Amino acid sequence: MVIFIMAFLLVAGRFLYIQASGVVEGVSLDEWANKVRTTSYTLDSERGKIYDKNGMTLAYDMPTFRMYAIVDEKFSENLEEKQHVVDPEETAKKLAPLLNAEEAYILERLNVGIEDNRSQVEFGSIGKEISLQTKDEIEALKLPGIRFVQENIRYYPNGMFASHIIGFARETEDGVLKEISGVTGIEREMNDLLKGTDGYISYQRDIYNKKLLDPNEVIQLPDNGDDVYLTIDQKIQTLVEDVMSQVDEKYKPERMTAIVMNPKTGEILAMSNRPSYNPNNPANVKNWYNDAISTPFEPGSTVKMFTWAAAIESNVYNGEEGYMSGKYQISDRISPIHDFNRKGWGTISYNEGFARSSNVAAAKLVWEKMGPDTFLEYMKAFDFDKPSGIDLPGEVQGQILYNWPLEKITTSFGQGSTATPIQIMKAATAIANDGKMLKPYIIDRIVDPDTENVIVNHEPEVVGEPISQETAEQVRKLLVSAVQSEHAVGSRFNLEDYSVGGKTGTAQIPDPEGGYLVGRENYVFSFLGMAPADDPELMMYVSVKQPTLEFETGIEPGSAPVSFIFNNVIENALHYLSIDPDKGETSKVSAFEIPNVKGKSVSNLTEQLSAFGVDYSIVGNGKKIVQLSAEEGTKILPNEKVIILTESPTMPNIIGWSHRDVLKLGEMLSLDIETIGNGYVVTQSIEEGQTISNGNYLGVELKTPKELQELKANEENNDTESTEEESVDVFE
Repeated sequence: MVIFIMAFLLVAGRFLYIQASGVVEGVSLDEWANKVRTTSYTLDSERGKIYDKNGMTLAYDMPTFRMYAIVDEKFSENLEEKQHVVDPEETAKKLAPLLNAEEAYILERLNVGIEDNRSQVEFGSIGKEISLQTKDEIEALKLPGIRFVQENIRYYPNGMFASHIIGFARETEDGVLKEISGVTGIEREMNDLLKGTDGYISYQRDIYNKKLLDPNEVIQLPDNGDDVYLTIDQKIQTLVEDVMSQVDEKYKPERMTAIVMNPKTGEILAMSNRPSYNPNNPANVKNWYNDAISTPFEPGSTVKMFTWAAAIESNVYNGEEGYMSGKYQISDRISPIHDFNRKGWGTISYNEGFARSSNVAAAKLVWEKMGPDTFLEYMKAFDFDKPSGIDLPGEVQGQILYNWPLEKITTSFGQGSTATPIQIMKAATAIANDGKMLKPYIIDRIVDPDTENVIVNHEPEVVGEPISQETAEQVRKLLVSAVQSEHAVGSRFNLEDYSVGGKTGTAQIPDPEGGYLVGRENYVFSFLGMAPADDPELMMYVSVKQPTLEFETGIEPGSAPVSFIFNNVIENALHYLSIDPDKGETSKVSAFEIPNVKGKSVSNLTEQLSAFGVDYSIVGNGKKIVQLSAEEGTKILPNEKVIILTESPTMPNIIGWSHRDVLKLGEMLSLDIETIGNGYVVTQSIEEGQTISNGNYLGVELKTPKELQELKANEENNDTESTEEESVDVFE
């Protein structure tokens, strides 16, 4: 009895203690109960969007959904509406066509979950990145137990468009925390501002996951990432991308780079490289580097504009003075310098030497006129000894190689010392902008998407004044002579409506085994030009490495692919920007401006588009316009495609269309677009002429110009082999 009483008092005392204190073994029962009853969910923040300067979306978070199935019957206990998968066979049968998956695979996943007593199962890759449209179709089936979780993915609607600028972001995992982080480009440079901060919601619920009457709900709203507006102009960037793709197809160069800048502000209006990649699928990338800022090389004769500028500014230049061209040697122990034609042009003036791109003239200006030390000071004044400071990640500066006499001489015409294209562009702003050198930049402004307040607004920044206004004006005249005079080696760069000043470059490529590569294709051909020449509004740098030139003849055949890019981009871009031509009457009209055409005649619009040289495609056989791919007031350039939607739309032939144009079509018709590859369309899943309606699935395969060339070459080889085999069979 005593033992029983003592045990009873002990247990009763323990209960009284627990009731009074609310603590068991150091754990608060109230806190434990709240923790068990409380559930919380993350409210994902939206990563900031990236826009061009005019507000066109270049990158955004696209909502997709991950599907899972509840297979445990306990979730349906005491509930009229079943919360778990009741009929696996029927569920798999209905899901398979909507997910483009095998019915057997879905059924297997469901049965595995049931047999292993799991509460829920997922479906691997087929259950991820499901579109909103497919999710709605599945939910309309009202299948018990099928649930979805929203998961945003980073999406780039223009595919291979300014990809080295924009970069890409992907999901990264730090322990149990997953987030989308920038890997390259602006996505990486501005990651902290773009990514935002997640919020959460928490409340108390019962065993069936239903909210209590007094749920003690707490909501912390997410702080979305800031939006970034770039200085690039979608129209000009599109010009650059399309023209470079044409050059890539025809000349098959090893590498290409192009930069378009406003020399009055330092804004980068377009920048592109080849090889490039699609940031939606950054697999098998051949070139991660943004060559425009990350790949120093020996630039060649484009540097001569700075050599002449230094000589003029140091008051040692007399353009009419004559010198003997062809060969120059400062010592018997130092190798001689030759002009590119080896023999020269006899005695000519220094002004003519610039137009002819004379290495001897550049060497004499440095060694005899101003002296190597003075020239080095000007090279540093033009900031060739430091990075440009552009707001992109991964910039690598060039190096002024200036230790020996020969290096000091070769630097005068762009050999030995190295620079990046963006360093050259930055230095050239001083010539285009009356002596004031501007810092290049590509981020225009940063905006809070919730308040639309501008957080950061970038302004032009003068970072040096290496030459005077008078010197800049004189150098611009020399640049015009290098394009327009009778001696000009840059005559290919003459435009119809605008005067151009610029300088070509033919840079040697170092041989890994020593010396330089030989052969007329083993160069980096380049050009830096500005227009209109008297008061430049645009400046562009183009470089093409090791193009195929077997079909090019004439003076400087290597400038053919470079001039094709420069001339097409600058001429059309100046018209698009409504810059008045400075060569008298214009030979072409400015960009076509889309009028108000909704409900009007298709034939009337197509006549106007044809007159302006604008490409167009008609979707449907109707005679009235329902919608255009471009809004009213939009300026259309000749290389752009306008899609005209009419009544009763039918599928057009989209073979050869660009990725951007396919996406425009998909947006106009609300199609479910799936693209495979990069470049231009080679196959389409909907046949030409077939009736199409909102929500139809359209799958397309795209290939780059190089892939098309390789495919064609393989087919030709196969045909040849087949013919040879047939011949052998006949002979036998």
